[in-house]
Parts: sequence; structure tokens; C-alpha cells
Amino acid sequence: MYKHLENRARETPPVTLTTLQKMKVEREPISCITAYDASFAALVDNAGVDVVLVGDSLGMVIQGHSTTVPVTMDDIVYHSRAVARGLYRPFLITDMPFMSYATRDQALSNAARLMQEGGAKMVKLEGGVNQLNVVRALASNDIPICAHIGLTPQSVHKIGGFRVQGRDSNAANSMIEEARALEDAGADIVLLECIPTELGRQITEAVEVPVIGIGAGPSTDGQILVLYDILDITLGRTPRFVQNYMEGAANCAEAVNRYVAAVKDRSYPAPEHCFE
Repeated sequence: MYKHLENRARETPPVTLTTLQKMKVEREPISCITAYDASFAALVDNAGVDVVLVGDSLGMVIQGHSTTVPVTMDDIVYHSRAVARGLYRPFLITDMPFMSYATRDQALSNAARLMQEGGAKMVKLEGGVNQLNVVRALASNDIPICAHIGLTPQSVHKIGGFRVQGRDSNAANSMIEEARALEDAGADIVLLECIPTELGRQITEAVEVPVIGIGAGPSTDGQILVLYDILDITLGRTPRFVQNYMEGAANCAEAVNRYVAAVKDRSYPAPEHCFE
């Protein structure tokens, strides 16, 4: 009946926010993967991944759209619920899709859906100082939050495409202040996407919460890649930060194990995956 007590007997207890905070303090790299179904969730769990994200990138990877914008709450709840069924150890974060957190009440309602129906342990939302009120509202209701800054795919039409962010000094300084403001508002994790390596280091050192990077250099507390990119089954051109771990691997499990090992020994990301 009491699964949380039953799970205590296992050798590897589930990852929690406390675990991730301890990893940051002890400088143990956090390995993260984006996945979308129960079978792949079980595979990455067995590989020792620390965090799994159900990303609205499913709009591009699974549904075939050119952006994440068409993804709905029903879509993301469905995939989060499926992934949750395949996980035991990793900490599960789920994206809040486009326009699902435009107001405080809307954000609270949809975050509740992701946790109650989708099995998420944390929700992720895009945006900086414009989302501070929403972050405060979620945090005040004990909803764990991952704040996503840098390249924010939901804003792709506003920012003019998938481009590296924070390259000039004013933009970089603003992003550092955004990260601090989001932490102060209650964000528990900051995710950085497509920013210069040096800025990734500065933001990681500027906040006390764990910082996860994708195309943000080797100095962040953790790294995340989309599983389909790791397994080289993504159609079309892949971003610079992607590494194909299927090359030379006997199977998918070995490829994911290689990715986790590369994150842990800090051989990923290499200079060719980073931006200046």
C-alpha cells in the first residue's frame, strides 16, 4: 500500500530535489535526457540517468511539426503519464506547453494537471523576468519549477528563429540577472539553452540552484539531450550540441550508457558542441 516505504529498500533510491542540490554542491554532473514514452523511459532509467524531461519538443520529434508551438496540454499530459509509468529512479520534469501559463490561474491549473494526471515531479516553463509572477504563484503552492532561459523554443517566432542567445554583453548581463530573479521567485532549477560557454559558467556560479545546460557549455551542473538525438534517429539537420552515441554502440542501451558516462566524466560536451 505504501509504495514510498517499499521503495526505501531498493539500492538506488529515487532522485529528489535534495539529491540534485547535493550533486551541485559536490560538483557531481547531473545527467538528463528528454524522453516521450514508457519503453524509452525504462531504458534511460536502467542507464542511471538522473533526470528525465518530457519536453514539448515532442511536437517536433514525435508529431513532425517545425516548432513546439502546436503542442497542447492534452498532448503533454499523455506523454508525461506514459513516461512516469516507465520510471523508478530519475526525477521527472514535464514541460508546460505554449500558452498554458499565460496567467497565474491558468498556470496553477495546468501545473496541477501535469503533476496529478501526468505524474510530473516538477514543471518547466520558458521565460525570464516576464514569468516571475507565475513562478511565485507556483512556488507558493509547493509546485517545483524549472525555469528555462536562453533560447526559448516557444518564442521562436518572436526571436526570429533558433539562434544562440546572450552573445553581447548587455544580453549576457540581463540573463544572469534573470536567473537570479527566477531563483529568488522560487525556481528550483534553471535550464539554459544555446548560450555561450562563458555565460553558462557565469550563470551556474551566480545561482545556488542546479543549472542544466543544452548547448550551454561544460560548466553547468548538468547536461541534457533529446534521446532521439543520442540514438541518431532524428530526421534532418541536428544542432551543434548534439552527439550521436549510437555510433559504435551495439544497441540503444549501450548508447545511452555511453552518454551518461560522458556527462559524468565531463567529456561531453566537448569544444565542438559549444558556442562562443
